[in-house]
Amino acid sequence: MNDNNYYLKKSKAVLREVRKSVIGKDDVICKVYMAIIVGGHVLLDDIPGVGKTTMAHAFANALGLKCNRVQFTPDVMPSDITGFSMYNRQTGKFEFKQGAAMCNLLLADEINRTSPKTQSALLQIMEEYRVTVDGETYDLPEPFMVIATQNPIGSIGTQKLPESQMDRFMVKLSMGYPSVEDEITIMKSRSENDKRKILSECVLDNGDIQAIKEAVSDIYVDDSIYEYVANIVDKTRHRENIIQGVSPRGSISIISMAKAEAFLRGNEYVLPSDIKNIAVETLAHRLITNVAGAAGNEAAKKEITDILRMIPVPKMQEK
Repeated sequence: MNDNNYYLKKSKAVLREVRKSVIGKDDVICKVYMAIIVGGHVLLDDIPGVGKTTMAHAFANALGLKCNRVQFTPDVMPSDITGFSMYNRQTGKFEFKQGAAMCNLLLADEINRTSPKTQSALLQIMEEYRVTVDGETYDLPEPFMVIATQNPIGSIGTQKLPESQMDRFMVKLSMGYPSVEDEITIMKSRSENDKRKILSECVLDNGDIQAIKEAVSDIYVDDSIYEYVANIVDKTRHRENIIQGVSPRGSISIISMAKAEAFLRGNEYVLPSDIKNIAVETLAHRLITNVAGAAGNEAAKKEITDILRMIPVPKMQEK
């Protein structure tokens, strides 16, 4: 437990660093970090200008990760992401030229503005942590994750991500508008330094990140918690208003996120409250409801909330 305490302190230092750049969004910051330390990908869905890209850069700095940013537009090609082979006339051989994915943190900015063909280039990357170019497969650096941002579907020039890709995001989060007090703080910060850079300093290195991942993996999950999650997920597959329920990948994701939450609380085991606290963000984006358009997002969240009320919560004694 001593090692866990050490890495818990390091984790809290990371969160403090990110909060220097992202003001008033502590809950979102924590959940992004939770996804990072369990090796998951994050989708930040919100209107422009609320700090999605700033948060991604802040985490890259605080974690000491190599970050590549791709601004997704209709003319971005799959090879821009995966890389490509180029013929070298001097050697007479084709050589692999790395794409943007060869990094630790790939910031896919406005991912829903590019073509489906380019979006599909991310499917293998996000699932297998490798790229295949001209029949050759290349492993991505460790750790690796994708933080993608997207504007709401109602925005001009956007298109819906395919279900297969949505399912690969461990969580879907929304930052929302700042409070009046936080907005004042943001404006003052900008006026004091018009070229304000991200203030986050490196707190962890790759060895620390791997050790934290191992500590989180060792968090105990009781059989009653597994059954609780299985019942929640099963319910999504038999609801009248849900066309497509949560996949097994979603079940694995919610357990992983609950372990990360328990770790940040300083516990060595998962409680039902950990499941409840991250259920909507982990499961709702995997549902397809009979409500069309942007309203479908809210309908999916409501379905998960209603299911949580229905499923009996296992009684556990604190250890």
